[in-house]
Amino acid sequence: MRIAHVSDSHLTNPEGVATSVGTTVALLRAAGHRVALYCPGPLLRCCRRPGEVPSLSVPTRPYRLALPRPPSAPVDVVHVHTTGPLGVAGLRWAATEGVPTVLTWHTDLVAYAAHYPEIPIGAAYAGLRLGLRWRARDLWALAHPGPGRQARLVALGRTLLAHTTVLIAPSAKTAAMMATMAGRTPIVVLPTPAAAPHADADDRRRLRARLGIPADAPVLLAVGRATPEKNPELLLAAFAQVRRELPTARLVLLGARRHRLAVRRIARRYGVTGALHLLRPVPRHRVGAYYRAADVLAFASTTDTQGLVLAEAETYGLPVAMVDTLLAERPGTGTTRPVAEPSPAAFGTLLTRLLTEREWRAAVIRDGRAAATSWSAERYLAELVTLYASLPPVDPASGTARGCSSWRPSMPRW
Repeated sequence: MRIAHVSDSHLTNPEGVATSVGTTVALLRAAGHRVALYCPGPLLRCCRRPGEVPSLSVPTRPYRLALPRPPSAPVDVVHVHTTGPLGVAGLRWAATEGVPTVLTWHTDLVAYAAHYPEIPIGAAYAGLRLGLRWRARDLWALAHPGPGRQARLVALGRTLLAHTTVLIAPSAKTAAMMATMAGRTPIVVLPTPAAAPHADADDRRRLRARLGIPADAPVLLAVGRATPEKNPELLLAAFAQVRRELPTARLVLLGARRHRLAVRRIARRYGVTGALHLLRPVPRHRVGAYYRAADVLAFASTTDTQGLVLAEAETYGLPVAMVDTLLAERPGTGTTRPVAEPSPAAFGTLLTRLLTEREWRAAVIRDGRAAATSWSAERYLAELVTLYASLPPVDPASGTARGCSSWRPSMPRW
């Protein structure tokens, strides 16, 4: 099968979209499919790999802004992962060529718009390119928080899905969120699997020694950005409560590139500065060492659409504590992760229990590993390829499936 994957997130970016895209493309290629990946690359032609599009770094952001170039070779399916210039170009090209389109909804744009001004700007661009007749008052509403912005973002979501043959939601939470926008576009829940753990290389002892953490100290780990939408205030407040019960506990916050000063100010306010290890992102292959060095993964975000780090931690035998009840169900087995109310007291109590109650902790680890084994890369790949093969042809004139007005894919069960 010939498949074009389109992403505005370059693969070296240490975040969930890039990880999901890289995992999916690698699995498809290993299975013998012809996969072209269109993503941002260096500006100079001599430095770009096949499929990479000229792009420029965005100041103060880990992103690259690429030219809106569509796929350049015949394909059977276009799979779009983002709604930036490249993603929108992919959707428009597929509609023109009559190629079925899959869109994976990786990011809650409505929630993130409050924290990232580039999202309303990108929404205005995408709406104009996809035929929404934005007027001055619409652009004004997009630029300002409130119901007006949310209404325009929902309208854009509907337009994006009208250009899509099928929507992939990486969690049931995301499927429910997108249901009101989907219209007649079917939604399939298909989480990205976690990669298999790297071989143990005495990571726990060596990494703790490098960070100056005693071998017997309880260690909480948070992986990802430290920006406001990830709720670092709740994480640090809950950690302060843990320290009252376990004075030697440490918190390793891995992946903090922006808002580092703000995080340190919050840590000072809660009196945990000396127990906080605020670390910048590391290459993907090195994250496993931090999972092994920790005792609990603390997940304070409520804005994630999947939380790929949850499954990654569980493959390493690390129990997860979280506050997002809508992401608590594990793919594969239907068991649920430990979850607390999003308050410092409740979250802190949950973290302390996972650090101290050995029998319960062992049961949580066992369930997490079982789910990771059940929702394997092989199972994910089989579901994805089956979905691709079931897609009907698209009429370029109308942008809808030819003669298949009632078509629905078989829904994966996980």
